[in-house]
Amino acid sequence: MVSKDLLDKLISAYRDEVESSIIYNLLAEKLRGKRVSRVLKEISSMEARHASFWACVLRDFSVDISSFKPRWWRIKFYLLFYRLFGFGLTLKLLERGENEAIKLYSEIIDSGILERGKIEVLKNIIVDELMHEEEFLDEESRISEFLDHVRDSVLGMNDGLVEILSVSTGLVAAYNDPLYVALGGLIVGFAGALSMAIGSYISVKSQKEVRLSSRYRFLNLVKFVPGAIHGLVSKMFRERGFSDEVSSSIAREVVEKKISVKEIIESEKIEDPVKSGIYTGIFYLVGAFIPLTPYFLKLPINYALVSSIILASIMLGLTGFIIALTAGLNIKRKIIEMITTGLGAATLTYIIGYIAKTLLGIEVE
Repeated sequence: MVSKDLLDKLISAYRDEVESSIIYNLLAEKLRGKRVSRVLKEISSMEARHASFWACVLRDFSVDISSFKPRWWRIKFYLLFYRLFGFGLTLKLLERGENEAIKLYSEIIDSGILERGKIEVLKNIIVDELMHEEEFLDEESRISEFLDHVRDSVLGMNDGLVEILSVSTGLVAAYNDPLYVALGGLIVGFAGALSMAIGSYISVKSQKEVRLSSRYRFLNLVKFVPGAIHGLVSKMFRERGFSDEVSSSIAREVVEKKISVKEIIESEKIEDPVKSGIYTGIFYLVGAFIPLTPYFLKLPINYALVSSIILASIMLGLTGFIIALTAGLNIKRKIIEMITTGLGAATLTYIIGYIAKTLLGIEVE
């Protein structure tokens, strides 16, 4: 007799595969004409086969699957997410779902409720799910630069959100005029955006110069001291986290097959400092305007304060979600962390503003 908890997991596995098949197929239609559309169609068919397997398992336990219809709200959520954030982030979200499915399937295997033949089939399904990521490696390499800029943008927006929310909240405690709060926050916002953009530009430019200089020295050494190739290539891969054995093996391949060391080195991506500065500065301003909007609308000061905090909390949650998604972190934990730290900073500056108003006797009517 299977427990209700395990039965619910079997039903969840069936529904997830049915819905995933529909989602991949719809995305393939959206991207018709592109190479990735074919891959999405293939994965859609694979997910449909997986759903058939789970339907067979559920029938063995006398479960009527006809009552389990696709949850169209989930399917529409993925399509909306695709429209808002593009295929790159949607792919990351889908991969996260595949990882959750693998965990669920492993639990079902460990439960011992399946017969040996079905366990072997389920193991093959797990392999299929793991191979999804391999199918998208080429696509991910194409969107890696986009994802880097997404991270720059989100981090810049997060800085603008937290800093200007804190500033505006502190000004509310000191002044009672929403226009004063809006103007004060705007001035700080523009100054912060310039500072962040310049800082990001200088930082990335310095890193780029150091790495290009290292490349130049490396290539000249290889050119004039050919015997150093093995040791240098081996060292280069060890510094990237490869084991001594693997690094030495790659170095031997380079030497024996005369693989161009220049090509290996130049394949390493170096971030563009100008783009980094522009993305960071612009999105800092975007983040800065969000908590200031209620004050520019001249809402009563208390309503403006509450509205500002609500808007900022929503955006902090969204930035936390995107950061967690692109970095493979726990989404719930990251969202809570972003919101609590942002509101904590705002609360502290409100207290400071209130103390300053009391001590300095500031009163704005």
